[in-house]
Amino acid sequence: MTFGPETLAIDEEAEVERITASLRDYAARHRRRGAVLGVSGGIDSSVVAALCVRAFGPERVFAVHMPERESSDDTLGFSTSLTEWLGVESRVEDLTDILTAAGAYGRRDAAIRRVLPDYGEGWKSKIVLPSVVDSDAFRIYSVVAEAPDGTRVTQRLTTEAYLEIVAATNTKQRVRKMTEYGDADRLNYIVAGTPNRLEYDQGFFVKLGDGAADVKPIAHLYKSQVYALAAHLGVPDAIRERPSTTDTYSLEQSQEEFYFSLPYQRMDLCLYGLNHGVPVPEIAAATGLEDEQVERVFRDIVQKRRTTAYLHEPPVLVEPVSEV
Repeated sequence: MTFGPETLAIDEEAEVERITASLRDYAARHRRRGAVLGVSGGIDSSVVAALCVRAFGPERVFAVHMPERESSDDTLGFSTSLTEWLGVESRVEDLTDILTAAGAYGRRDAAIRRVLPDYGEGWKSKIVLPSVVDSDAFRIYSVVAEAPDGTRVTQRLTTEAYLEIVAATNTKQRVRKMTEYGDADRLNYIVAGTPNRLEYDQGFFVKLGDGAADVKPIAHLYKSQVYALAAHLGVPDAIRERPSTTDTYSLEQSQEEFYFSLPYQRMDLCLYGLNHGVPVPEIAAATGLEDEQVERVFRDIVQKRRTTAYLHEPPVLVEPVSEV
């Protein structure tokens, strides 16, 4: 069979049954009544929400909308349309005040001023990474900043500024997860995480932030397969057609420019090809890349696995502790 997008085809209904059975089994074993999750109106959280409804029924799924002052203008509209479609109970928790009190915005802005001294009130920003396929050169993050008059400037980040920006913005993910677990405790529900295989494999999550969950029902699925499940489950077209974003920075930002450097369709095939030993020329033909570019993507995948391995690690104990 020719290697290509069809290689990732799955039996959607069989996959839904397998995932929902796993969700019900976990909840039953731990005596939990249903599931809580944060919803952003993105494809991943929408599919997980729909799977939870299939597993527990809409009356035992609770969704949390968690906008803050830098969320995309349409995020709450998309997430609300999802919960209305599913018929699940939900609430809106605006996180702006708690993020302000935690210093998330202030510390981020101070870090940007390390390289852009004029950055301040009324400015917007995002951080970006050069494409992995263009060169073997060491890739360094840059900040893209937009002044109140619309003028944009791009400046390469120092290591210190980059780490401070990431540390500050990671607060958003950790506060969101804290909020989800508060509702889970209140309802005696499990928390459902939303990473797909690309994000889980490549460490595109925050430890004890969006990386924290009791179950991660789509972490084994390539993003193409998540989209296939979305269509099968009837997720609204507007959500399925919405571009994937990080919804973390004040300027609109795709996942490709922030982390993956390739559209998910190509990344899926490269990751699958590496995992299954598909010859590089076949992957190149399927993705429209050159052989050398595929090799660069492979090296980037391996490097990200190595540098983010600790995100997957549980706490280390000096010696084993017996379980009750």
